[in-house]
Parts: sequence; C-alpha cells; structure tokens
Amino acid sequence: MAIQPARIRVLNDVPPRDGGDYVLYLMQQSMRVPFNPALELAIEEANRLKLPLLVCFGLLDGANGFPEANARHYAFLLQGLADAAAALEKRGIAFLLRRGTPAEVAIDLSERAALLVLDRGYLAIQKGWYGEIERGAKCRIVQLEGDVVVPVETASTKHEYAARTLRPKLQKLWDDYLEPLAPRTIDHPAGGLIKRLKLKDGLDVSDPDRLLAKLTLDTTVGPVQRFRGGHTEARGRLDSFVDEAFAGYGAGRNKPEAGAASHMSPYLHFGHISPVEIALAIRAAEDADRDDRSAYLEELIVRRELAMNHVFHTEGYDDYARAVPEWARKTLAEHADDAHPKLYSEEELAEGKTHDHYWNVAMREMRETGYMHNQLRMYWGKKILEWSPSPEEAFARTLRLNNRYFLDGRDANSFTNVAWIFGLHDRPWQTRKIFGSVRYQSENSLRKFDAKAYERAVTRLCEAEGG
Repeated sequence: MAIQPARIRVLNDVPPRDGGDYVLYLMQQSMRVPFNPALELAIEEANRLKLPLLVCFGLLDGANGFPEANARHYAFLLQGLADAAAALEKRGIAFLLRRGTPAEVAIDLSERAALLVLDRGYLAIQKGWYGEIERGAKCRIVQLEGDVVVPVETASTKHEYAARTLRPKLQKLWDDYLEPLAPRTIDHPAGGLIKRLKLKDGLDVSDPDRLLAKLTLDTTVGPVQRFRGGHTEARGRLDSFVDEAFAGYGAGRNKPEAGAASHMSPYLHFGHISPVEIALAIRAAEDADRDDRSAYLEELIVRRELAMNHVFHTEGYDDYARAVPEWARKTLAEHADDAHPKLYSEEELAEGKTHDHYWNVAMREMRETGYMHNQLRMYWGKKILEWSPSPEEAFARTLRLNNRYFLDGRDANSFTNVAWIFGLHDRPWQTRKIFGSVRYQSENSLRKFDAKAYERAVTRLCEAEGG
C-alpha cells in the first residue's frame, strides 16, 4: 500500500543533493523495520535516486544522556536496536549507531546525503532535535509520522478537552490509516557502504549487554528479565496475546490478575512496534468479539493518541502549573491545608513502605519489573496525591517515580496519565478533603479484582527478577 500523504511533511525547499553518496534515515523514534513508513519512504527515495540507504541512530549517554533514562531503559533500547540492525542488514540497508545527539549525528552524516528522512516525535526534546536538524542539514529533509494511527494534526488542530471530544474525530478517520504496509525492495544494497566511504566508526550493537556495560549511565535501576526489547519480541508477545488472552479482554482488562494485558506499552514507547500493526492484528483476531476489539482499540488509539494530542499542544506538559487544568489546580489549592491521614517521603514511596499493603505490592512490581497494570496505575497515583504535602510535590513525585521505574516512562502517555491523576481530561466530582473536586479513588477499588491473586503473581515475577 502507498504511504498516506498526511503522514509526510517536507521540511525545506532544498532539492535532493546531486552527487550524494546515499539516502539517510535517522531512525530515532520508529526503531523497527516492519510497519515503518519512514523506512519505506527512504527506500523509495533511495531507489528513485539510484542510491543505497544508510540508517543511523544518535545514542545519548554520559552528561548528554536522555533525561531520566537509566540502565533499565537503555538495555531495552539497545536490544531493540540490535534487532533492527539485524533486520536492516537482511534487507541490504546499512546501519550506523553513533554516540551523540540525534541532531549532531544526522547533520554530520547529511553532509554526504542526497536526502534525509526523519521520524516524528511530540515531546519537547524530540521537537528540539528535529528543529536543530531542519536548521542545520543542507540537503532535502522529509519527515514521516509513523508512530500514531492518525497523524496528530490531521486528527485535531487543538488541545482536546477529553477522550469524548477526540474519539469521534479519530473514528471517522482511522480506517483510512489502518492499512498494511508492504516492504519495499532496495534496488541498491548497501553492503560495505560504511567502510567504502570511510565513515566514522559506529558502535557495535550486536551484543547489547556488552555495549550497555561500556556506556556511562545511571545504573541504580537495572535491566529487567520480564521484557526484552525489539520488534521480534514485540510481535511474538502480540501473537501470543491475540491467540491466548485476547478473548474476553473487554471483561477482563481491568483485572490485573487475569493476564488479559498485551504488554505492548514499552514497545510502543520505544517505537519497536507500530500501533497500526497492533490494530490490524486485533481486528483480525478470530476468537475475540466486538466488545473485546472495541475496548482494546479504545486504549490503543483513542487514549494513546489523546496523550499525543496533549503533549503536542501543551508546552509545559511536565509542569504542574501548565499541565493540570485551572479548575483542578484551583480546587486542589483550596484544600492544600487539609489534614492528610498519612504523609510519606519520596524514598518511602519508592521502597513501598506505606501502610497500604496492596499499594506496596504494586510499587514492588513497578520497581522490580518495570511494569504495573493500568488499573493499579491510577490508584497508585491517586494515593501519592493523598500522601504528599502538596499537589505540586505530589505531581513532581509521581512523574519522577513513573519515569524512573517504568519501561514506558518518559512517554506522552506517562505525562498525560500523571496529569489525569490531578484532573486533566476529567471533570469535577463530589468535593472531599485533600482532593477537592478532583476524582478520588479509594481502597474499595481493590475489591473489583482478586488482589491476593495479583499479589501472588507479582511475587512470582519479582522472584524471577531475583528480587
């Protein structure tokens, strides 16, 4: 199938460079080979220009490391890059992994490129990279939006109030974008390209663990065994989910002990799998019913792309004063002096040393395995608000813990979900202490699932991690 034109943005008026040695693709967000429209467009352009294709990635570490990322995140990232590099080689495409910011790496390599292809991301740091590249690269630049189903600005040109306002817009459009993406054949294989052109050596990612050990990183949060990065692993998990656990998803998705989760969020965050690929697999599932499909697509497309809409249209999405709506900040401020039943330090929260047993269990799962079921994430965050000295401090704590331990932290979904805890994309509820009219969640919500079975599952998972 052709790549939808709405996914494509030409960032400058420069024609392809005559005499370029290759077409260059900065694979910084969509770190995969299958269902990658940026890669397929780069192949089309390379074939049209009769050139090989070089794919690159800028690896941040040390003082220039990705903000709040640690060894847990980098291990997963490198596993995905190793998987992608192997898949690119099979298709006759060169891959170069270099230390440096994505902008530095892309601008340097673009000096010999006929054309540069970019992914698109919505976080401030990503916008900064791509803006720097747009200003610094002297060849033609084309950007592809391949990590959402419906391109963000096609879906909506404004900050949406809630899921109910974005949902009909997405539903009206998404059939146009839920199409298979056939892999193109490269006409000019890049075998030996890097050596032949004497390009500056890159890092060897074929052994991710070995490379991880060479990087300067925060190692206080280590890699996990529960999840391994890369499209191969993501697709295997997706297939297993569809075949074994998806039937009954609509009824079981809010039960952490039921095993009804697909665990796609870390892979979506790192671009190891496309939401289009997931949605097509869900639609094709034979044993699931309409309610199962609708419930899953609501989470995958509506809720996830509402988060993209939020960070795209909110300059301070990581700042309490700008991310949380005015009505919510006002009511929380009015109750800022209310007595708290318990107050905990951030260290006590991180170590799961509260009076709430099942909150501690959920925190253990997060801390030791990098994951927590969505049903518990909301309860987890609401309790941090209840147990912190101020809503501002609660917001900062929740975001720090989220980004530190979750594999899918530092994501548009993360920033949006944290802000939801404080009233974003929600409405006023009955007024109560501490929360004002912001939605409250009590311990009674734990009665909706088998908490003891969940605890047993967490114990098994953490024991497998050695914890």
